[in-house]
Amino acid sequence: MTTVRDSLSLAQARRVALAAQGFADRPPAGEPDIRHLRRVLGRVALLQIDSVNVLQRAHYLPMFSRLGAYPTALLDRAAYRRPAELFEYWGHEASLVPVGLQPALRWRMAAAHTHAWGGMRQVARDSPELVDWVRQEVYDRGPLTAAEIEHDVPRASGNWGWNWSAVKRALEWLFWSGEVCAADRTPGFARRYAAPHRVLPAAVLAAPTPEPAAAHRTLVEVAARALGVAAARELRDYFRQPPLPARAAIAALVEEGVLTPVAVQGWRQPAYLHRDARLPRSVRAGALLSPFDPLVWERDRAARLFDFRYRIEIYVPAAKRVHGYYVLPFLHRERLVARVDLKADRRAAVLRVPAAWREPDAAPGPTAEALAAHLYRLAEWLGLGTVLAPEGGDLAAPLAAALRVYRGGDA
Repeated sequence: MTTVRDSLSLAQARRVALAAQGFADRPPAGEPDIRHLRRVLGRVALLQIDSVNVLQRAHYLPMFSRLGAYPTALLDRAAYRRPAELFEYWGHEASLVPVGLQPALRWRMAAAHTHAWGGMRQVARDSPELVDWVRQEVYDRGPLTAAEIEHDVPRASGNWGWNWSAVKRALEWLFWSGEVCAADRTPGFARRYAAPHRVLPAAVLAAPTPEPAAAHRTLVEVAARALGVAAARELRDYFRQPPLPARAAIAALVEEGVLTPVAVQGWRQPAYLHRDARLPRSVRAGALLSPFDPLVWERDRAARLFDFRYRIEIYVPAAKRVHGYYVLPFLHRERLVARVDLKADRRAAVLRVPAAWREPDAAPGPTAEALAAHLYRLAEWLGLGTVLAPEGGDLAAPLAAALRVYRGGDA
């Protein structure tokens, strides 16, 4: 058993985690540029992608939370203009990942026959000629969307009886196994697929494939740097690694001195502190966080660090939702003090607030005042003219008053 050599109070652990995620960094003096974008990417290591667009695409929001109003074209260029700095793959779910980590994820590509979803494995097993045909279509004619490939199926299917859903599964199989890549996205957010050599830098493709144990150590180390201090489950979850190789990687990194076992006040789980983790005296952060932000995506960690119990309710029937459809936690200084359900009404050019809720230990007035300022910053970044008064929630009345003051007039 590894001996715990150090300990952190809960407040210290929060500051370590916030600093690791970039919330203790000095904000840009002017409009953020590619240097600021790279700094955040160096902190968070990946950006989760989600198709829900009720407010803003999920992968854009972590940058806003850390940099303020930035041009989203910066992120688009990093991901989809050559030479690419990011590529799409299954990191923490569907993600934008730095291209330099592609070799460390090849174990997942190679394990597609056992790790990919059932429908993908079935089409690869039962219809290898379909997989070959889809691959060749992408290589010969890409970049292509799935719909463009599916459009040609009746003409090309011959006697195999392929259909659009089988083609889609074959394409997903090829993406999982690394045989095709996402070249870019359409305005409707559909992937356009191309051969890897048309997306990834030649130096990345030529890099040797590490042994699986070395790859898992790399991914755990990147996760530990991004989290600052974390339990083993969180280090594994960041890149969704299997338990046994992740456990071996943690042990190896402890042996190498990269990770230090620590006890965190109130945590039953052993924790690990990255050797480069910073412990600021204080963190004066302020941010609205995407439900898919790495600071809060592991819900048990959010509960242990911030006493914040969070559930995304997108897939919960409306009548059973507690806080709302698309609820963003609000970080103020070192605590999560509120949560707010938001909707960008682009047609009316307003930011709607279906509900706003405060945490039990958050003072209503100061919380509402800080939140109002951040909502207006978000609305301005999204190109929306104003923020409407909240429609519900226990913070609705104080927030409505704060929004009126912020606007300088009546609601």
